[in-house]
Amino acid sequence: MRTSIATVCLSGTLDQKLVAAREAGFDGVEIFEPDLVASPLSPEAIRTRAEDLGLSLDLYQPFRDFEGVGPERLEQNLRRAAAKFTLMNRLGIETMLLCSNVATARSGDEHLAAAQLRKLGDVADRFGVRVAYEALAWGRFVDDYETAARIVRLADHQRIGLCLDSFHILSKGHDPEAIETISADKIFFVQMADAPLLSLDVLSWSRHHRLFPGEGAFDLGTFMGHLARTGYDGPISLEVFNDTFRQADPFATAIHARRSLRWLEHETAASLGSGPSSRAAPMSTAMLPLVESPADVSYVELRTGDSDELRLLLMQLGFRPHGRHRSKQVELWSQGAARIVLGAPDSEHPQPTVAGIGLTVKDPAAALLRAEELFSAVVPREESEGEEPLVGVRAPDGSEVFFGADRGSVPTWVDEFGSTAAEHADLIERVDHVNLAQPWQYFDAAVLFFRAVLDLHTEASVEVAAPVGLVRSQVLRSDDGILRIALNLVPSGSGADAILPQHVAFATSDVLSLARAARERGFSPLDIPANYYDDIDARYQLEPALLDELRELNVMYDRDDAGEFLHFYTHSVGTVFLEVVERRDGYAGYGALNAPIRLASQYRHRANQGDLA
Repeated sequence: MRTSIATVCLSGTLDQKLVAAREAGFDGVEIFEPDLVASPLSPEAIRTRAEDLGLSLDLYQPFRDFEGVGPERLEQNLRRAAAKFTLMNRLGIETMLLCSNVATARSGDEHLAAAQLRKLGDVADRFGVRVAYEALAWGRFVDDYETAARIVRLADHQRIGLCLDSFHILSKGHDPEAIETISADKIFFVQMADAPLLSLDVLSWSRHHRLFPGEGAFDLGTFMGHLARTGYDGPISLEVFNDTFRQADPFATAIHARRSLRWLEHETAASLGSGPSSRAAPMSTAMLPLVESPADVSYVELRTGDSDELRLLLMQLGFRPHGRHRSKQVELWSQGAARIVLGAPDSEHPQPTVAGIGLTVKDPAAALLRAEELFSAVVPREESEGEEPLVGVRAPDGSEVFFGADRGSVPTWVDEFGSTAAEHADLIERVDHVNLAQPWQYFDAAVLFFRAVLDLHTEASVEVAAPVGLVRSQVLRSDDGILRIALNLVPSGSGADAILPQHVAFATSDVLSLARAARERGFSPLDIPANYYDDIDARYQLEPALLDELRELNVMYDRDDAGEFLHFYTHSVGTVFLEVVERRDGYAGYGALNAPIRLASQYRHRANQGDLA
């Protein structure tokens, strides 16, 4: 698959964008006209710079408001087009994007539009370039790709073809299956973008909320399958308008974008292998190495900062220490199959934080290969003789994911710590989920990373009201629910006042007994206001004895059609807190209705401690 990216996707100068695209492994770029106009480099210098970097210049865009106009306007448009074609010759670009008219068209007559495109094709022929006509979702008369395809067929000119854009097609709910009826030689260019499903006018949706493939809700694998069956084998380019990406580091965004196209290539190969095809699909695609769902969460690593509070909380919840690792500056605490590795603070983690997770997988080498093919950075790790080999990669926010082999109920690496934990009645059974806070510039990249690298599935995102703003949460999980990762977007502009929604949740089958045993060890749970218990009593009509016990132990409650959810929280230590959950009768959620109460309680706790001064 030949890959390309529009310069509008990246921040920085045009030269920085070109370098970032090359370093991320793209084959080519689309030149967005405002980037060219703002550049001090001449078109010839830009062409030379791209050649030196090994990048092709695939598309010049956009040319607007051409067809459906009166004779005088048409002549003006043809002169304007000739000037752009001259510029394209200087750049060495062979294809120009023409958007369907949104402002100046007076007629929706398809034959008139085709005749005018034919004249444009004659001008393009003089310069040896092509025009790719794209139906904008908000076009005045042409707003769908099938109409655009009819106009291109009527124009019947070798220099006039189509640009297919997944956003403009899927955002309007058009069925992409008819793409297979288009001749491949008339598809001049393809642009891909994902997006969340929003109730928003399509222009605002397009300009601010597009995403890279794999981050949104569009079925892009099926879209690409239809495209491949036409025989198209040209560039697959990213055109993503997104306020976040335009502010983020262009080199990180380019790698993130390249990861999305590798994931899309995998989805395309899967789609081609799962449906009938009457025509060959010459587009080069390859599946990613297949990986099975993790057998379990082997451990979660927390950085402790300069405080012993996390150790105290673990002890109060019933965890036992194993001691320090024989060659690394970390220590292990465990209860049941839940293991917490505590690491010393470092320059990247001066405060307590969730630093990484370890997963037990069938084939660590295959898991690592998949991650590397998705352009993930490998985490260097020194191993002394006799130590269990673990391989890991770095997530966009800097946290780490390590893969270890499945060697039974207790990993062999546990023996590398100083002692065996004392026998104890385990009320905590395993890690239920890990909740990672994501700064604004990493949230979408993290969704793609965990979805693609670990082959997780996204659940519907939710927004939760907090004292410092709205917290957006996106859950990804394995098919069997063994691995659940919740990504929370820190409210923009919240600064130090934000309660970072970052924590580890442990599963138990008796949360009330565990809460009582923890209290006997001196544990003080996060305080939940009396108004909350009055509210759930009115909502659920709980048995009075259960309600009294929940209130006494500061345990929260939720219910869905499947079952019940009981859970309680610790207070925050730095940016970390802990949660214990009990899922009854198939409850699959996370107590979303309780999150605003939890966030407000954490905010009050920090204020009482003077942390918000």
